[in-house]
Amino acid sequence: MTIRSTMSRQGRGYALAAMTTASALALSAAAGLAQDYDPEAVINIGSLYEPQNLDNTAGAGQGINEAFNGNVYEGLFVLTDEGEVEPKLVEDYEISEDGLTYTFTLKDGVSFHSGEPMTAADVKSSIERVTAEGSASSRKSSLAVIESVEAPDDGTVVVTLKTPSISLPYNLSYVWIVNDAAEDISSAEDGTGPYTLQEWRRGSALSMVPFEDYWGDAPTNGGVMFQYFTDATAQNNALLTGAVDIITSIQSPDALSQFTDNPDFTVSEGASTTKELMAYNDRVEPFDDPQVRSALARAVDNERLLQAIWGDYGTLIGSFVPPTDPWYVDLTDVNAYDPESAREMLEEAGYPDGFSFTLDTPDYDPHPVVAQFLQNELAEVGVDVSINIITANEWYTKIYQQQDFEATLQEHVNHRDIVFYGNPDFYWGYDNAEVQRLISESEGVSSIDEQTEMLTEANQIIAEDAASMWLYLYPQIVVSTSNVTGYPLNGLNSQFFVADIQKAE
Repeated sequence: MTIRSTMSRQGRGYALAAMTTASALALSAAAGLAQDYDPEAVINIGSLYEPQNLDNTAGAGQGINEAFNGNVYEGLFVLTDEGEVEPKLVEDYEISEDGLTYTFTLKDGVSFHSGEPMTAADVKSSIERVTAEGSASSRKSSLAVIESVEAPDDGTVVVTLKTPSISLPYNLSYVWIVNDAAEDISSAEDGTGPYTLQEWRRGSALSMVPFEDYWGDAPTNGGVMFQYFTDATAQNNALLTGAVDIITSIQSPDALSQFTDNPDFTVSEGASTTKELMAYNDRVEPFDDPQVRSALARAVDNERLLQAIWGDYGTLIGSFVPPTDPWYVDLTDVNAYDPESAREMLEEAGYPDGFSFTLDTPDYDPHPVVAQFLQNELAEVGVDVSINIITANEWYTKIYQQQDFEATLQEHVNHRDIVFYGNPDFYWGYDNAEVQRLISESEGVSSIDEQTEMLTEANQIIAEDAASMWLYLYPQIVVSTSNVTGYPLNGLNSQFFVADIQKAE
């Protein structure tokens, strides 16, 4: 078994960025050479992440981001696969001197799939959908800074803030612009993107076809079908047998051996933002004690866990912040593996004989295996873990909505999501006034450098508090048949832009 040092892990982060760039250039070149692609070809995409519904403000899960972000729905801004925030449905915008008023001029000639033109009223209602009381959007708290949204004419939107927010364009990239005449979009859609929903067969597949009246460049394929699998082996077999053309993310290193060094397939590694963590309910004993949380972190050998799950892939990060975020620092030495220290800290915290708790664990890979590993590791320091396997739907209801848990496993996919630790009402209940201040005040600064400095400090405090147990950063590995090019590599926020995918004839 190969054990990598902290230095090698840090180097791996920089190497990953270089690899991503090199792979992107290679795929771009390959796409350029693919002169004889079939513009009518339907691209079959294998995924393990079926949406729970089609509304991203209703707890739809990461699958809806993968299928719909940038494909069916668009925002005023877009977070590109390279991590840049660029205007999308905005032609231009101005910011007042005090930073409290943003005036957006909308792109002209944009139509919804229903045929109705996009207007400022649609944008206003779309933003208000996200900030509404019943919204389950992951960015609801980030957009709570909005005081009002006005539509003075069809082509202009004015957003007034309570306090300055340097991240407003970034946060607006999460807001789908939906036709304000649309009612329930949990099983239907009316967006402005390059594809329309053709059919969603729950438990099986979701198909989309190009939108003929799309305002931008037409897709380079005849449509896409996301085929959903509950088992990674079945997904891999579908690629091997030609039933799918692409797998959006490989779930284990063992599967890669089937595709590497095989000219029929292309294996690409991008920059992941998906963090595997054990989240405590920091509101309840004993997880309201940072010393207990730190002790548990020291009891778990994350390097051995990562090696067991991913082999030579994936990254240890030591916090919730991945290397793609501007405020990343290597914090893997904070509460590093030291079981003897863990036992001492538990005794000092009043638990000389340990304690017991229930770990609610999603039923899909790799969570059950990770749970068993944690159970074995924590038993070595006297902590007894009972594993309770639950479905994704149960997780959303029990954990996210009702906050009825002691600890849970989950993968968090969002980019720049340190803000969740600044919200004490978030499901894990972390409540640190200084972190809240840093995150809140970082929005009112005048430069990205100032924001980065403050969020770096917040990141360090969160790590020292052991607010959660951050186990590892998933690798982002996309595998396709060799005749398919033009797909995204990094999948930030689980986005998977499909309009540029080409399939050679």
